[in-house]
Amino acid sequence: MSKFIIEGGTKLKGKVNISGFKNAALAIIPSTVLCKEKCIIENIPMIEDVKVYKEILTSIGAKVEMIDETSMEIDASEVKEINIIKALPKNIRASYYMWGVGLGRFKRVSMPLPGGCDIGERKFDYHIKGFEALGATVELTDKSITFFADKLIGNRIYLDFASVGATINIMLAAVYAVGRTTIENAAKEPHIVDTANFLNAMGADIKGAGTDVIRINGVAELKGCTYGVIPDQIEAGTYMVAAAATKGDIIIDGIIPKHLEPITAKLVEMGMGIEEYGDSLRVFYEKELVPVNIKTLPYPGFPTDLQQPMAVLLSSLHGESMIEESVFESRFKYVDELRKMGADIEVSDRIAKIKGTGVLTGTDVNATDLRAGAALIVAGLVAEGVTEINGIYHIDRGYENIENKFMNLGARIKRIKS
Repeated sequence: MSKFIIEGGTKLKGKVNISGFKNAALAIIPSTVLCKEKCIIENIPMIEDVKVYKEILTSIGAKVEMIDETSMEIDASEVKEINIIKALPKNIRASYYMWGVGLGRFKRVSMPLPGGCDIGERKFDYHIKGFEALGATVELTDKSITFFADKLIGNRIYLDFASVGATINIMLAAVYAVGRTTIENAAKEPHIVDTANFLNAMGADIKGAGTDVIRINGVAELKGCTYGVIPDQIEAGTYMVAAAATKGDIIIDGIIPKHLEPITAKLVEMGMGIEEYGDSLRVFYEKELVPVNIKTLPYPGFPTDLQQPMAVLLSSLHGESMIEESVFESRFKYVDELRKMGADIEVSDRIAKIKGTGVLTGTDVNATDLRAGAALIVAGLVAEGVTEINGIYHIDRGYENIENKFMNLGARIKRIKS
């Protein structure tokens, strides 16, 4: 086990390059199993969740090789079925994309239930509803899940909630379904568009990704291709917030600025300076920042994955603010850790009321989940004294080389064995 030791009080300065989008990579990598030819996926973030997915694909008979540090070649031509016995899927939530892949190519999939961060009850109802609408049957126990069908037939599917995972999973199953599948009230997140673009590059017929209605016309086969994953908007947003919290001046390079508009708008509202240069942003401190209120929403609203570092930023200011979490019901568990550092945050149901104290103090804290861990790094950067963060394996699941990237910006952070 390792932990981070952070000495706060340094203004971040310099340039940081953003890795490939974790959420897109974890949908695109399993999607390659739909194809019987080799695929090369570029701009993959080398994070723990990607390493777990590599093990999952290898366990079912796929050949997976790293061409370089960010490019992976996957050959699933020899995969005969998806019947996973090992507990690997319990390590990541996104292992559920194997459901859509297994139904699409083999009309059957059986595996342990997914794991991931504990941020509230995240049921599979929308996935199951979509698969059943295509003609699949589900067998669910408290430890495993199995889907099977004689054949899949396109259908109209209305999602009661714009679920990202269900939207992608239905797309994966529907690419080989007979006829047309229409997903209404589909989620619109950028990694849905990226996954659809990858499937289309293999020969799928998907239209409307990025809107609330997606239409998939079933095809007979998919071909291999080479495809690059989009930049990680959540990683970029984390560094944007860190720049604001430390009163810094950094350039965030290799991004799609449009994907960052919700966080950009909030930081500008607070008083931060932001300049756009094609595929990069300069984020710089100009004047004393003011508190704001935030409500998390599905894209293009403010992302739930960035409310945690924003809570740190708001706690470090003077004045009152509020964060309403409308996506996940238990995403304020990290607040207890921030309180140890002097944050004044009161949580009631899905609302956190923050009274900015103007100062945080370093102490020993524990990362309760992936995004909470990133928030604690930001807290350590602004806190007086030394902060020790335990449980950083959560952070490694979603952030590539995070301590070195922060060190290159001037942060005093190091990883040590504990």
